[in-house]
Amino acid sequence: MALTQMQVIQSLGDAMAWFERELNWGVPPTELRHLSGRIGELYAALITNGQMATEVNQKGYDVVGMNGERISVKATAMMGQSGHISFNPNTLSKVDRVIVLRINTEEMQIETLLNEPVAVANTLMSQENSSGKVTIALSKLLTPQKNRQEIPTLKKVAFPPYEIVELENGTIQVLRAGELITPAKPILREVAEHFGINVLNANGNAHNTRQLGSLVIRAIQSK
Repeated sequence: MALTQMQVIQSLGDAMAWFERELNWGVPPTELRHLSGRIGELYAALITNGQMATEVNQKGYDVVGMNGERISVKATAMMGQSGHISFNPNTLSKVDRVIVLRINTEEMQIETLLNEPVAVANTLMSQENSSGKVTIALSKLLTPQKNRQEIPTLKKVAFPPYEIVELENGTIQVLRAGELITPAKPILREVAEHFGINVLNANGNAHNTRQLGSLVIRAIQSK
């Protein structure tokens, strides 16, 4: 049965909430592959205004776009540059487009690593491995982040010895003596505790870095 776009949005929100809940229970994100896959398919259906295929892995594709493109969707929660995305070479001939997504568990957002016709994706794929799969290394899909000096600053506050900055793209950064500290969230939690800020949202899930950073900046500004 076809889903309306509103149903896709609601299902995606539910799946992301469940994914976040599992993370808060201590489940490693790489153990949530089935849930990651479902999130990926729903997100791909949303951005292409399409529908999930009627059967799981139907002929190698997962989503049919509004324009009829058959789309193979891969979603991962791996955050480093190591690792790879696997494909079955026997079914790629049935695919028109490949979308690779990453669930950023720090920000709880979905990032598009690849959204290209299958011919372009093929140029990134390795030869078949011992399991008969072809792969794309994550390192080929991760583009260098824009230099932070090139992104305008929206807000900047001082909480010695730290400086907390919100960039125009929503990114929260913590600096000490001009040096960027990563990850930022542990420092933000310390500052939040100082101001009595709850690190959990209304649903009982931990605020992501952007949410917590915004709360901390607001608290410092109103001090």
